[in-house]
Amino acid sequence: MDTKLKNKSIFVLWILLFTFGLSGIISGLCNGKDYIKKDYFQTQQFEGQLNEFVDYLKMFELTSINKEEIKKKITVTDEEIEEYRYRYGDLSTQFSNIKSQYSHKIQDALLGENKEVADTYIAERDKKIEDITNNFKSDEYVRAKIVKEKEQKINEYFREIENHRSNFVRYKALFKYYLKNTTTGEVYTNVNITRSDSIDKFINNKNMVFIQSYPSPKYGYLSTEVQSNFGGYNDVITPLIEPGMSKFEGRIALPKAVSSENPILADYYDFQQKQKVFLIYTISGIIIFLLSLYLNRKIPVAQFIPTGKWQPYYNRIPIDIAVMLLAFTGILTLLFFTMNISLYLHQNLYIYVRNTLFSLITTALFVTLTFIQGRFLLERAKGLANLKIDWQKSLLYRVYQGIKGTFLIRSVGIQIFIILSIVFAFGVGTAIVLIESNFVIFYVPLFIMICIPTFIVIIKCTGYFNRIVTGTNELACGNSKPDIPVTGKSALAALAANINTLKHGITISQKERAKSERLKTELITNVSHDLRTPLTSIITYTELLKTSDLANEERTAYVEIIDRKSKRLKVLIDDLFEASKMASGNIELVEEKVDIVQLLQQALAEYNEIIEESTLQFRVTNPDTPVYAIVDGQKLWRVFDNLIGNVLKYSLENTRVYISVKKTNDKAVIIFKNVTKYELSEDIDELFERFKRGDTSRHTEGSGLGLAIAKSIIDLHEGNLDIEVDGDLFKVTVSLSTR
Repeated sequence: MDTKLKNKSIFVLWILLFTFGLSGIISGLCNGKDYIKKDYFQTQQFEGQLNEFVDYLKMFELTSINKEEIKKKITVTDEEIEEYRYRYGDLSTQFSNIKSQYSHKIQDALLGENKEVADTYIAERDKKIEDITNNFKSDEYVRAKIVKEKEQKINEYFREIENHRSNFVRYKALFKYYLKNTTTGEVYTNVNITRSDSIDKFINNKNMVFIQSYPSPKYGYLSTEVQSNFGGYNDVITPLIEPGMSKFEGRIALPKAVSSENPILADYYDFQQKQKVFLIYTISGIIIFLLSLYLNRKIPVAQFIPTGKWQPYYNRIPIDIAVMLLAFTGILTLLFFTMNISLYLHQNLYIYVRNTLFSLITTALFVTLTFIQGRFLLERAKGLANLKIDWQKSLLYRVYQGIKGTFLIRSVGIQIFIILSIVFAFGVGTAIVLIESNFVIFYVPLFIMICIPTFIVIIKCTGYFNRIVTGTNELACGNSKPDIPVTGKSALAALAANINTLKHGITISQKERAKSERLKTELITNVSHDLRTPLTSIITYTELLKTSDLANEERTAYVEIIDRKSKRLKVLIDDLFEASKMASGNIELVEEKVDIVQLLQQALAEYNEIIEESTLQFRVTNPDTPVYAIVDGQKLWRVFDNLIGNVLKYSLENTRVYISVKKTNDKAVIIFKNVTKYELSEDIDELFERFKRGDTSRHTEGSGLGLAIAKSIIDLHEGNLDIEVDGDLFKVTVSLSTR
């Protein structure tokens, strides 16, 4: 417990030292240009006050401007007459403007049966028309009007100057001045001095805190110009003043007076006080900041932050929110540092100390929050492998994914964006109309032309969407309802079409499943029958062989039967395994260049004796040149073996069998044709099913897997094996690529 309390105390102490030190450094950087100066009289604030007093002094004492004399100097040029005459256009334009200006007023007065008002407007209109006509008739008429305007501006200028006389009187009471015209020798002063006295007796460093001498290296002589920068009267006043300026030498000073009597002096003493505080604050801040860095080096304060305990909870915060929180507290910290500076600049010492202490404590709290968040975020960033996961969990990433999903189908995203923009715009428009009813005349037509059609589109799309949802619910429940209507080319229409396609696919899948269940049942039945028949024979004749008085001829016959049935059983089992391997794709091809013609002849040679003993007549047609293909010779031989075996088992006696090989484009085509002994089903695909035989009574020794195995082998070679049945004519076509 004591250790934890000690750690907390060290951490709090370091935060306070760090905050105070950094605040002092920031204050020094921001305020150094103001308080490192020698004294207050070098600041911009005092220079502004001095320059303002000098300007007033030039205006009211050092220069002499007589209003009536200036008026006598007024002149009017021909250019000014022309500018005044055509200021509002030519004569016809000004006539039409005045008539249009008064026509509505006169008509309204007449409609209101107020003839006196109408006569007044007519008189005003005619007077203005007469005035404009005189402007274009006589230059002297225009000149008199321009002179009158200039005299009015001169009067306004002097009234403006008089408004500033009170400021001059105030400054005159603060400053002392003694100025002498270098040309005329005339003296201007507010110091009680006689001709025999020296100015040094009254204006010196003992009784003045500030003295500005003229001429000086910085300002030179005090020169005068007419101060006409009031109210924008320069264009009238400046040309009427005689050119030239006067130079003055002398002094302007600020006497040592009580603060209450001289506010400038009060600012001077306040500046000195603040300057001392600034130096102490800045220097101590630098020292304490360096001390905080030294302490952190000796005892890293980061170790006192319990990241191990709280880090898992912090990691649950989205990474972008964590970064924004850190930035937010950091900005607040900077604002509080800035508050310290502003308090320093604008408050007296007592208020400054009080408010600065409060601000430093508050700033320290935000420094603590910033430091702790930075520590947690740094620990979190060490797991670089988790940054990608953190980013995917962030709020910005989710918003990005949401926007990306919205525009996954661009047309839908654009439509939703446009609709939302219209709804938002008209919502704002409604609020504006409620506040300012004058916009109704513009809002209502737009509402009718845009908002109502948009509302209809939203209702229509919502209804269409609900029909799609209802259709999918019925489909999920297994109810076979009519197809959802596909209207237009929108994304909803595409969705409806896709749902209809899925429904049809499900229907077909259900039929295929039912067929698969039926075939599975038949497969089990057929396999059981085909395996049980030879197995039953083997068991039966094995029991007979156990008879003690069995004749040798019978014993030999039984053994032959058992041998034949065993081989039959082996063939069935081998074909079953072969078909299973083909169906699972768990088989590899050893492809090489093979002559199809020669391979077919080898397969026929294996059945040569059986063919000769049968009543079938084989007609084999081969090309004169070899037909090569890249195939697995053993697997393809198995295909030929199965097809020839089927021909021998299922062909009608005393019929012909046609086998041909030919090359068509890049394909090797092998055709087997024979007349079947048994009537075949119309469904050709059933012949490729396992354990399916042309002999439905299953009296032949076929396994029913021959065509299924042959089909699988040809499919592995990316070829085609097709069957055609025309009555009793059975045709098998094998196509293989020769490349």
